[in-house]
Amino acid sequence: MRATMQRKGQQGGAVIEAVVATPFLLLLMLVAAEVTNAFVDHNTLTKAVRSGARHLSANAALGTTGTVVLTPELIAEAQSLVVYGSPTPGGAPRLPGLTVGDIQVIDLGGNVIQLTASYAYTGILGATLPGFGFGSDGDLTHNLEATVSMRAL
Repeated sequence: MRATMQRKGQQGGAVIEAVVATPFLLLLMLVAAEVTNAFVDHNTLTKAVRSGARHLSANAALGTTGTVVLTPELIAEAQSLVVYGSPTPGGAPRLPGLTVGDIQVIDLGGNVIQLTASYAYTGILGATLPGFGFGSDGDLTHNLEATVSMRAL
């Protein structure tokens, strides 16, 4: 009889431990998912910027003169390549909310071209995390930025 009472006491302890540990484990899983999603979006942005910079570097030099000319058409093609994955605009952007206006092209001189993209990342849960009465709401937006410099060929 005594052994039965001890087992029942231990079962109640296990339930209490589970109730206490579950919110922390759920929060840990949510944070891991959020960090993973941000990493994937940053990787997508970096690959897109690299692709746009490669397009610029291959097409910006005029013949054998070595002179870099960034025409508005070439810049628009590179921006569209970063945003849509194609030199012509259209379709869904690679990242939600990424626009052509988020892409900057700069001639650094010495035949080096720099392409920078700035992307406002919002979390899986949206732009804000409610405080649930324990404090102010948390802002989940972060600015992801990718910059690639390449020499024009």
